[in-house]
Amino acid sequence: MTSAFVRACRREPVARTPVWFMRQAGRSLPEYRRIRAGVPMLDSCTRAEVITEITLQPLRRYDVDAAILFSDIVVPLRAVGVDVDIKPGVGPVVDRPFRDAGDLSRLRPLEPSDVPYITEAVRSLVAELGERPLIGFAGGPFTLASYLIEGGPSKDHDRTKALMYGDPRLWHRLLGALAGIATSFLQVQIAAGASAVQLFDSWVGAVSPEDYRQAVLPHTSRIFAALAPAGVPRIHFGVGTGELLGLLGEAGADVVGVDWRIPLDEAARRVSPGKALQGNLDPAVLLAPWDVIESRAREVLTRGRTAEGHVFNLGHGVLPETNPDTLARLADLVHEASARTPA
Repeated sequence: MTSAFVRACRREPVARTPVWFMRQAGRSLPEYRRIRAGVPMLDSCTRAEVITEITLQPLRRYDVDAAILFSDIVVPLRAVGVDVDIKPGVGPVVDRPFRDAGDLSRLRPLEPSDVPYITEAVRSLVAELGERPLIGFAGGPFTLASYLIEGGPSKDHDRTKALMYGDPRLWHRLLGALAGIATSFLQVQIAAGASAVQLFDSWVGAVSPEDYRQAVLPHTSRIFAALAPAGVPRIHFGVGTGELLGLLGEAGADVVGVDWRIPLDEAARRVSPGKALQGNLDPAVLLAPWDVIESRAREVLTRGRTAEGHVFNLGHGVLPETNPDTLARLADLVHEASARTPA
């Protein structure tokens, strides 16, 4: 029997709405903080036994319908030799930001042998999870480019867009290389047994629809086209992408992730037919009293029924201050409130 998560991604009937949470594996769990104590983030992401354990931790607490591989979007960049690190309280930092065509030589294609720990962890997880699907993921081209060009997190992505506008040829060469790396990283996860994949182009909402169409869409489309033969659901997510939702679907994903800024029924109108939606409770709502959480979650479920398929999720990742018991209660609520009467 195909899982409810995969069925919803394929826009097939489900007995209840499936649910998982972005960043469910990670910083809100005390057991995660214990295993990570004194261990740098990227070290954690390159040890198969640590990846496996952290991925499984939330499943012992929450009745979620899928696991999400514990990793980071810069892992494949580090694997091909980019001088990137994740600094606590800051995020990904690149020692030598990309500035000109000469920097492209620092990006080589990713080979499966570059990330043996990913293959090992995914295989181990698939064996442990049984019927529950594992979602693999990679960073989208714009977001990876932004970290490389800005040298770290950026509020406005000014340098990134300046390169996009000022040197289109270099821009497309850079995004082409990054799309190839992301594709290979996702293919490694699928080959090892991942049941679905999500492309996190987290910061692509910084560009206009026309700029997305010209400067980003060709590369994202190439990633999804390369993954199509595998037959696994492909999810596309970005933050602040309300004006891009139609284009995110056009890029080739089976499921379009929606952040909290736009209601799901409106998102369904903006996304072309033939796509499922994922989302979109504001993560900050989980810090409010339970009656507020329940009301907002029920509203998401109601609006989600307008989509051809709906996977309940947050509009971005779980906040570090979130009470794990609240997430457990929310997962149960989603299942109970969405249960369909058998035909």
